[in-house]
Amino acid sequence: MIDASLVKAQAKALGADIVGIASLDRYEGAPLQMDPRQIMPEARSLIAMGFRVMRGSLRGIEEGTFFSNYSSMGYGALNYLYIPLTVINLCKFIEDQGYEAVPIGHQSGWRAVDNEGRLLPGYSRAVEPGRARPDVMIHLRIAAYLAGLGEIGYSKVFLTPEFGPRQRLGVVLTEAELEPDPLYDGPPLCNRCLACVEECPGQAISATETVRVQLAGRWVEWGRLDCEACTLAFRGGALVDGPDEVGEYFKGRKDVKPNSISPFYKKPPNLYITGEAVCGGRGCLRACMINLEARGVVKNRFHQPFRRRKPWTVDWSAEPEDLSNDAAQ
Repeated sequence: MIDASLVKAQAKALGADIVGIASLDRYEGAPLQMDPRQIMPEARSLIAMGFRVMRGSLRGIEEGTFFSNYSSMGYGALNYLYIPLTVINLCKFIEDQGYEAVPIGHQSGWRAVDNEGRLLPGYSRAVEPGRARPDVMIHLRIAAYLAGLGEIGYSKVFLTPEFGPRQRLGVVLTEAELEPDPLYDGPPLCNRCLACVEECPGQAISATETVRVQLAGRWVEWGRLDCEACTLAFRGGALVDGPDEVGEYFKGRKDVKPNSISPFYKKPPNLYITGEAVCGGRGCLRACMINLEARGVVKNRFHQPFRRRKPWTVDWSAEPEDLSNDAAQ
């Protein structure tokens, strides 16, 4: 007989670090395009899993010397290899007990809404009246919140008492009726310090304007995110200052230059499709993590603080040094 404890134990054995379960009635009032019941109308349970981002995978970006590790091992490999394998194998376990299960790893690019939740014009149409348009988007952070894993921080990044902002998420929908976990009710993780706002290189998180939604009867609030500014800074870019300045950071775009936290003349190639996190989550991930660790509210603790040297920036207005014969040094 399958039950919640058995499913959680199996998920952890397969590689998940943390696991929570939500009943689907917690999605009452959700937008049609973000309601998992549109994917599986008979679903009774949503299983949310967190997979830690290694603190060490951020070390190279913190030092300014090794950027590819976080982009690959802390981002792309989790999203496109490790999490899909875990959710697929958990679904095999559940389906072997006779219950259908849907493996949902990182969000597919096939979705009918944009990053702001707006329907994409001319993209798809509903197959019948009353159904969502293909494809439905499962908001992974909301799913994790409804499964009791933690809270949504001011930056909109999901926070857990185990790892703070250092995890990525995967979800399984199933017809099996499993005992749900309570919503997170522990000590507040986000103290609205606004370190995420102050250190975001794209100034993408508003310090004053917020988004407020009701989830399972609770009001949840985070800072309004400028998705375009976030995407630009995430890739290490900044808009040029005027028509007299020419940028060549992105191929085919003359209006983008490297920003102060990118040491690259041109954006490096993607790793694992979208693994291009040149900013290394400078505000929403690293600044948040540093604050949470200093307050002692994260269970995954270390002998040494993460930030051990003064944060660096790149002065692109200065003339570059001649490094042509510096390869062996």
